[in-house]
Amino acid sequence: MTLHDNATSVAAPDNSATIDESTAKDNGIDLENMFEPYFRPDDNTIVCGALDDEKVATLAAAGVELVLNLQPDDELNFDERAAVERAGMHYEQLPISGAKDLKQLNILAFDNILRQYHGKKTVLHCGSGNRAGAAVALRAGWLRGRKMDTAMERGRSHGLTKLEEEVHNRLLVPR
Repeated sequence: MTLHDNATSVAAPDNSATIDESTAKDNGIDLENMFEPYFRPDDNTIVCGALDDEKVATLAAAGVELVLNLQPDDELNFDERAAVERAGMHYEQLPISGAKDLKQLNILAFDNILRQYHGKKTVLHCGSGNRAGAAVALRAGWLRGRKMDTAMERGRSHGLTKLEEEVHNRLLVPR
């Protein structure tokens, strides 16, 4: 049996020369498999859970410029500010303990921080990504004028889970 003139042979691709697009944007570091939870709503935004010294170093090596921590001090088990700054990144902390801290004043502060670092590769983190997602959804609805569905989807893409009903109810109230 012979190959027809219009048939082509398919060889296995040489994966050693191919750079995975998901790691190329992070200096070759596979962040998705290093962080749990991990959300990547866009190339410049990473949402994850609590950090430690090793994770901070990994984020710095991946080209992150800002770490925005939404955990209050009593949830931290190391000096995160010192670790982040030692790694050469900017550090901001805006403690959001839960639903009680999802106030417009905190969302305005959240927006201000994100505006200061617009275009920079940023990590938003809390314990699970849930509070980060809540803050993003409220920012989208309250400050950006997005419709409910759009604001909620934006929050989900950033880790919103358990606070979803609370965020939804807060978005129902005009600001």
